[in-house]
This record gives sequence, structure tokens and C-alpha cells, in this order.
Amino acid sequence: MSEAAVKAPLAAASSGDANRWKALVFIALAQLMVVLDATIVNIALPSAQTDLGISDGNRQWVVTAYALAFGGLLLFGGRIADLWGRKRAFVIGLTGFAGASALGGAATSGAMMFGARALQGVFGAMLAPAALSLLAVMFTDAKERAKAFGIYGAIAGGGGAVGFILGGVLTEYLDWRWTFFVNIPFAIVAALGAYFVIREPEGGRNRSPLDIPGVVLSTLGLVSLVYGFTRAESDGWGDTVTVSLFVASAVLLVAFVFTETRVKAPLLPLRVVTDRNRGGIYLSLGIAIIAMFGTFLFLTYYLQVVKGYSPINTGFAFLPMIFGMMVGSTQIGTRLMTRVPARLLMGPGFLIASVGMLLMTQLEIGSSYAATILPAMLLLGLGMGTAFMPAMSLATLGVEPRDAGVASAMVNTSQQVGGAIGTALLNTIAASATTAYIKDHIVTATSKSQQQLVKLEGQVHGYTNAIWFAVGMLVLAAVIVVTFVNAGRQDSTPVASGDGVEDEVPVPVVAH
Repeated sequence: MSEAAVKAPLAAASSGDANRWKALVFIALAQLMVVLDATIVNIALPSAQTDLGISDGNRQWVVTAYALAFGGLLLFGGRIADLWGRKRAFVIGLTGFAGASALGGAATSGAMMFGARALQGVFGAMLAPAALSLLAVMFTDAKERAKAFGIYGAIAGGGGAVGFILGGVLTEYLDWRWTFFVNIPFAIVAALGAYFVIREPEGGRNRSPLDIPGVVLSTLGLVSLVYGFTRAESDGWGDTVTVSLFVASAVLLVAFVFTETRVKAPLLPLRVVTDRNRGGIYLSLGIAIIAMFGTFLFLTYYLQVVKGYSPINTGFAFLPMIFGMMVGSTQIGTRLMTRVPARLLMGPGFLIASVGMLLMTQLEIGSSYAATILPAMLLLGLGMGTAFMPAMSLATLGVEPRDAGVASAMVNTSQQVGGAIGTALLNTIAASATTAYIKDHIVTATSKSQQQLVKLEGQVHGYTNAIWFAVGMLVLAAVIVVTFVNAGRQDSTPVASGDGVEDEVPVPVVAH
């Protein structure tokens, strides 16, 4: 092919999507809505439980129904995006999510609430991978990609903490129902903007027949895995149903992998996960999220139960972490991603976050927010922001356009499964340490006030024990990154696209 013939499509590719930065606004808005929803409802849960008459035994389903649908259907949602087109899947996901949110806000019974949350999970599983894969196929210049994924990474990492603030404000000053209704304007604006602004590149769809056995096996396997960890938190790791769920999950997922090696058009082409860079990214992200989700939960309880913070003040206490994430993602990660290998951002990022976690292991009942929690949150946010940004970009870098949806879904799946594991595992560690502490110290407490003090000390002791485990998880994530991720800085190189036209897409320069 002549030089002029190569340059022509390259110029068209670089200028053909002049609205890509406008599109980023609406993609980021949708991502913010999904991430917010993961935490905003938790703040409103006590009020919703009282109004709807949900029993203590069933209240977990407000969270679990969403987690099961979202986590179980992510791979299917990513494949639908590849099949239908990312823009169409994105708009349908937003519209469905808005409808499910309206249903949740209008709920008159526990069953109606659980159904609405499950529907949110279904449409979220279509929306999340479509959003990430749109970024992957629209931003192909290395420097532009760095900026776009910097913004996306900051939102993905910090949006959950923003949910605590917004949830507290809406619940305290309006009504718990507004934690659902607030999604509707987000979704409408994002859907309209996406419909009129996004121009998805041609030739990137995967029109192969849908892998039905793969859909069934992956969905049931992931649902069993997520529900197993959810049950472990409430019923114990030795519970018969819990163990059965883990065994079923292992069998189903092994059968899924075997099926994917046999079918002509697999749901998850194994080339997506067997690449050492992407595999290392998925694994390290999942492990880091284990540490992060558990810590969010412990800090919320510590600030509200031990320190007596209101829901709003608790939300604002997370602001330093959001600030750190934004700096790490948009300033450090974005500026250095095209200059240094990803592992030199991700590895140190996870280690910086582990130092922040290490500070939190020093928590006591009388710990000062300014002296202990503030610097810990800044370091945690800075480290995670620096690590998340190149991770999000590299997880979809170099994949064939027809695989962009499932590659993006794997990022979300590793985060979702990591969150379920983190909440259950760290809660179990904390509860065991708290019980042991109280048992050892309650005998010396002679008055009610002393007994109450011992119980609070026991809670903090449990939190710090679990946070030590989280420190280890972040160090392990750093080790995995250094071991597996060998991609160098991300350069722009012309490669052949799926439609036979040479497009400019970034490929990793492998460091030898």
C-alpha cells in the first residue's frame, strides 16, 4: 500500500470523530452514575428498610440482588455490546437503568425494591462494558487515550466515595427515594448526549452467533461465586449452602473455560485473558479492589459508630481520598503513561496505597482525623488513582475491535468479584478479631460504661486486623503487576483494523 494510501485513512481516523471529547463527557457521566449507585443506596438502606417493612434477614437483598445481576451478566453484556454495537448497548443500558431506578424509588414493598435492584444490575451489566469499550475504540492516539482514561479512572475509583456524600445529603434532607430518583436525570442527559454525539467507528462489531452455552455457564458460575461470598459474610464459610455455591461455581467456570476452547464463536475468546499483560491487569485490579471495598466499609462504620459522625460528615470525610485519586489519575498517570512502562506506574501506585492502608492500622478510639485518617486517605487515593489509570487503558489495549466489549467486561468483572470477596472476607476477619478481643477483655469491665468501651475497642481492633490483611492484598497486587505486566510505554503505531483499513491504534512497546 502506498504512503499516501496509508495517510488518508489515518487522517480520516484522527479527524473523523471530532466529537469524541464531547462523547467522553456523557460516557463519564454514565460511569459516575453506575459507580455512585454502588454506595449511595447503602447510606439510604436503614430508612428504606423501615419504610418498606423489610426484615433484618432480607435487607441484604437490596445490595445482593444488584450485585448478583450485575456481576453475573457482565460478560454477556460485553458480548451484546460487541454484537449490537457499543453505542446502541450504551443507550439501551442507560434507558433501562433509568427505568429500574424509577421503579426502585417508587417501591411500595420489599419485593418491588429487590426486583428494581436486580433490573438495575441487568442494565448496568450492559452499560458498564459498553462505556469502557467506547473509550477503547474512540480514543486511539496514545496521548489522547491517556487523558481520556485518566478522567475515566478517576471517576471509576472516586465515584464510590462521592456516593457516600450524595447519599447522606439526599437521605438526611430529602428522602431515601431520591437516592434512586437522582439516577434518572443522569441517565436521560447521558443517553441523549450519547445518541446525538457518539459516532462509533465502523467495522468493529462481532456479528458471530451468540455462544448460548457460554452465556449460561458464565452467568451461573459468576452468580454462584458472588452469592457464595455474600452468604459467607452472613452465614459463615462453613455453611453447607455457602460451600455448595463455591463448589458449583468452580465446576461451572471450569466447564465455561472448556466450552470456550471448543466453540467456533466463544463468548470470551481466551486470547483476551491469556495475554500476560491483560491477565496481570485483571488479577491485580481484582485483588486491589478486595482491599479497597473492605476498607470503605470499615471507615464508614468507624466514623459513624465510633467517632459519632453523621452520614453527611462521613461522606465529606472521604473527600481527601477523592482528591488524591483525581491527582493520581489525571496528573500523574495521564502525564507519565506515554513516557514510562505501565508497571512503573501501577506497581508504585499500589505500594503508595498500601502505605495509606498501613497508617489506618494505627486507628484507635481516640485517633485524630487530621493526624491519622486524612494522610491515610490522601495516600490511598493518590496510589489507587495512579494505578487505576494505566490499568484501565492497558486492559483494553491491543485487543481486536470485535473483542473490545468482552475485554471491557472482564475489567468490570474483576472489580465486581473483588468487591464481593473483599466485603465478605475482610468482614469475617474483622468480626473474628472483635469477638476474640471482647471475650478476652470484657471480664475486667465492671460497669456498663467500661463494657461499652471494651465493645468499641473490640470493633476498632477488628477493623485494624482486617486492614492489615488489606495492606497485604495491595502489596500482592504490586508484585503481580511487576511479575506479569511487561508492556512498555504506550505509543501510537498504525496497525490493521478489523475492516482491512489501517487505523492508528496504540500498541504496547514490550520492554525487553
